[in-house]
Amino acid sequence: MVAGPHLDDIDQQLLAALTADARLPMVTLAAQVHLSRNAVRQRIERMERDGVIAGYTVLRGAASRPRVTAMVMVYRVDRMRDDRVIPALRGIPEVTRCDVLSGAYDLFVTLEADSMDRVGQIWEQIAALPGVADTVTAVSLSRAIDRR
Repeated sequence: MVAGPHLDDIDQQLLAALTADARLPMVTLAAQVHLSRNAVRQRIERMERDGVIAGYTVLRGAASRPRVTAMVMVYRVDRMRDDRVIPALRGIPEVTRCDVLSGAYDLFVTLEADSMDRVGQIWEQIAALPGVADTVTAVSLSRAIDRR
């Protein structure tokens, strides 16, 4: 077993601060952990090199997020050998996540669309994909926890 990079308390504090707001200036981060800006920069660069920090991204605000979130559980015709479904899902821009599952259904697909009509269109598209045997779709009524 290969051990991951060692992260001390300061690294953990930096990760927590950057996770909350990746745009924090170095001077602010340095003040929070009581180190120089250069020391903080070196720690962040090391964590990037070591793969602890994989990248930075933009999170869309509520005003720009699609209005409808739906989950589609997909059962494939041949779950072990059929590799057609996932590449096809990658081509649907509203598909924001696809998890391969154990249990009755093979895939858990999350999609975010601008309307229920669009959710219906995407559902029809997924159900018609070669290799899809069945689907079950659920629409999110509200989001109680969002840690993104």
